[in-house]
Amino acid sequence: MTVDWQRVAEQLDADGVAVIPSLFDTAQCAEATKWWEEPRRFRSTVDMARYRFGSGEYRYLAAPLPPLVATLRTQAYRHLVPIANRWGTTFPPTLPAFLAHCAAHGQTRPTPLLLRYGPGDYNCLHQDLYGAVAFPLQMTILLGDEFEGGEIVLVEQRPRAQSRATVIALERGDAVVLPNRHRPVQGAKGTYRVTVRHGVSTIRSGTRMTLGVIFHDAE
Repeated sequence: MTVDWQRVAEQLDADGVAVIPSLFDTAQCAEATKWWEEPRRFRSTVDMARYRFGSGEYRYLAAPLPPLVATLRTQAYRHLVPIANRWGTTFPPTLPAFLAHCAAHGQTRPTPLLLRYGPGDYNCLHQDLYGAVAFPLQMTILLGDEFEGGEIVLVEQRPRAQSRATVIALERGDAVVLPNRHRPVQGAKGTYRVTVRHGVSTIRSGTRMTLGVIFHDAE
C-alpha cells in the first residue's frame, strides 16, 4: 500500500505516535507469522520472564533479514529520518549509511524481531536501546487479531509533571510508529524533551504476534 508519510510525520510531531492502517496485507502477515516455526531465521530467543521483562517470548531475526523486513526497514528509514533529524540529531540519509555508523560503534547485530504472547503474558515498559547509537523512532506491525487485551501502552514522563499514558489498539496488518527513547514537545516556554517508554498490556485470551522493526543494530 501507499503510506501517507506526511500524515505520519504530522501525527508524530503532534502526538508522539502514529498509526499506519493496513501496512501489511493478509498474505504478508501470514508469511511473517510462519517464520516463528523456522529456527534458522533467528539469531536468538529471549524468555521475557527469565529477565523480568514481562511474560512471553521474542526472537531476533538473523542476517540476512527476510526481504519483507529488509525492504520495509530501508524504505521506512528514508521517510522517518527527516523527522528524526528535525527532532534534534543528524542521521545519515539512508539505512546502509546509518548501519555503517552503527558498525563503527560496534553495533552489528540486526534488531528486527518477532514477539509472541499468550494468555497472561505482557511486556513491561521499556526502551529498545542496544548501544551508544540509537535511532529515535521504531515500528511495530500486528500480525494477527485473534486475541483479547494486548494493547500497546506508551508512557511519557514530562518534566515536573505526572506521567501521561496513551493506549493504542491495532488491527491485523496495522503498524504503529513510536519514539524509541525521547521526543520533543512544544511548551509555553519553548521545546522540551520528554522520556518515553512503551509496553504491552496483559493478553486476556488468544495469541498475539507482532513484528518489531528497530533501525539501529545491537552490540
